[in-house]
Amino acid sequence: MRTFPQQLIDGYGAFAKQRLPTEQSRYRALSERGQSPETMVIGCCDSRVSPEVIFDAGPGELFVVRNIANLVPVYQPDANAHGVSAALEFGVQVLKVKHIVILGHAQCSGISAIINKRAPLSTGDFIGKWMAMLIKPGEVVEQRERETMKEFATRIEKAAVFRSIENLMTFPFVQKSVESGRLRLHGAYFGVAEGSLSVLDRETKEFRNVSDHGLV
Repeated sequence: MRTFPQQLIDGYGAFAKQRLPTEQSRYRALSERGQSPETMVIGCCDSRVSPEVIFDAGPGELFVVRNIANLVPVYQPDANAHGVSAALEFGVQVLKVKHIVILGHAQCSGISAIINKRAPLSTGDFIGKWMAMLIKPGEVVEQRERETMKEFATRIEKAAVFRSIENLMTFPFVQKSVESGRLRLHGAYFGVAEGSLSVLDRETKEFRNVSDHGLV
């Protein structure tokens, strides 16, 4: 017990005294009837980008999967273990979620490593192989003329959201659910410094700030 992070013990203490009493009945109900969230969020592991915090979600409201750079792999049923694919299958096939949100964000270290070709990437590592799915064979990721490095990074961070949505549709059960109208796919982008949220307009293929467009 003494080696367990004290910050977590203190955090639980605050949770048990302040939040738990107001949500105890919800926790009991969830334990009895199980979870039934309508929305699945696929986000980044980045400690600054917690979907539950950003969307002010209570227990049982979001089914969350987090990985490096909020990426979804292509459908690849083989003998290997696929954590994101397994979670996706559970969310769509078992929980019957109605929405899947790919949540990208600013200052993503995984994206930064790709565009700068630097650590934590290295030949043969897990991160490098994982990030490789962002770029299709033959694609080239380069900074455009007159594009600042920040603009370049933002463009690729948002491109990762597009790629993940594209890859989602390679899963037969996702494609079937989307085409039947039972499931909808969404993209979003969180600005860490400002705390801003933009959502993807699938028709214009642009991210629109929810505050600027009167959505909040």
